[in-house]
Amino acid sequence: MYHSLRYFHFTSLFQNEGWTSPAFVGVDDNGIVRYLSSQRPQQSEVEIVEGLALPGFQNAHSHAFQYAMVGLAENHPAGANDDFWTWREEMYKCALSISPDQAEAIAAMLYAEMLRVGYTHVAEFHYVHHDKDGRPYSNLAEMGERMLAAAKTAGIKITLVPVFYQKGNFGQEPQPRQRRFISKNVDDYLTLLTESKNALKNYSNASLGFSVHSLRAVDLNNIKTTFDQAPKSLPFHLHVAEQKKEISDSVAFCGARPMQWLLENLPVNDRFQLVHSTHLDDHELKKLAASQANVVLCPSTEGNLGDGIFRMKEFVKLGGHWSIGTDSHIGLNPLEEFRMIDYRQRLATNQRNTFESDAAAYLINESVSSGRKAMGAISKNNFEIGKPFDAVVYNSKSHLLAETSEKNRLATLLYTSDSSRIVGTIVNGKWLVRQQHHQAGKAIKENFSKAMRELKNR
Repeated sequence: MYHSLRYFHFTSLFQNEGWTSPAFVGVDDNGIVRYLSSQRPQQSEVEIVEGLALPGFQNAHSHAFQYAMVGLAENHPAGANDDFWTWREEMYKCALSISPDQAEAIAAMLYAEMLRVGYTHVAEFHYVHHDKDGRPYSNLAEMGERMLAAAKTAGIKITLVPVFYQKGNFGQEPQPRQRRFISKNVDDYLTLLTESKNALKNYSNASLGFSVHSLRAVDLNNIKTTFDQAPKSLPFHLHVAEQKKEISDSVAFCGARPMQWLLENLPVNDRFQLVHSTHLDDHELKKLAASQANVVLCPSTEGNLGDGIFRMKEFVKLGGHWSIGTDSHIGLNPLEEFRMIDYRQRLATNQRNTFESDAAAYLINESVSSGRKAMGAISKNNFEIGKPFDAVVYNSKSHLLAETSEKNRLATLLYTSDSSRIVGTIVNGKWLVRQQHHQAGKAIKENFSKAMRELKNR
């Protein structure tokens, strides 16, 4: 039926149920999988790849502009009390200084780096909407369009998540340094959401989500209204319970903890993508797991900001679902994010069995399945006939992997490998990165360097 398929021959390919070895994948001109088997297709040319194909990872939480400031908030003067809230002041400075051209260049560089380490889809939690004076652009979705353009340049798939940001804290008016973020009311935000949807036409690999930044950043009644009035098909993203101060401020303002308020006032279900969820009590943890909402964990950022440790081991035993994101992008490698998730639990519990049975298989399968849901997509398996072929491929000839049995292969890969083990990254059946080099890397880097020289913040 399909006469013009391009075929790959991988050493192995990882599905939910385990490895397919060898693995032959045939894709059509649109990169859709039409053949998937351990049997070689007859009378066809095949590209031989000495590699282990894993599903491309989903980065379910990104603030692209913050890539411009990674590493710049690590100088802690003696006697200073440096925490999330002091870091946030540095972030505001960065947000206020970036032009649309610079934002696009920074995002393209970031997205190319995401592809290099194995992410093939990103959810851009986007809240820098206005110009440097806080005035809306004539094109309300100007800055969102720049994120879409950056994704198109890099070739990564993107779910643009325009963020409703209204308040400076619980019940407080916004601060001047938040002026680029603000939608004054629900109607303004929904107009921005509509304009963002219209911008998707410029990139076929783009989709839409919606968001309120957090309970502290939007009037509580407006959160309910936004959820009720936004399209019912879109994933809903928001920060919740990241910081202890946020908990105490919430209790003082409305008599409830943030996650408690959310669970009591909204129909929390599998459309909800709850970022961080760091500080939960027993009742919140149980009710959250039962809701089937997805927690988005950002381990490298959460560690860098001193947020705290999510109760992962307990959440998993309760049947909870989760994905990963890189948030402020202080770290990017998805394998490192997985290891941080696991090792923090081991340190907190003094036990090694954070996850039952095959920990590596669980980490990969859960993060991919729930990560796709965060993007607005549903999947039954890591790779499927009729779905795009998006993969990160690791070198099967690297010394440890070459000498490891299939039973122990995934754990060896996840717990010992770094990005140098990656052969390349495939999106829609095409190599975008090979041997650490992005196909458009030279131009992307030149534009990024120009933007950084203009910003003069490094």
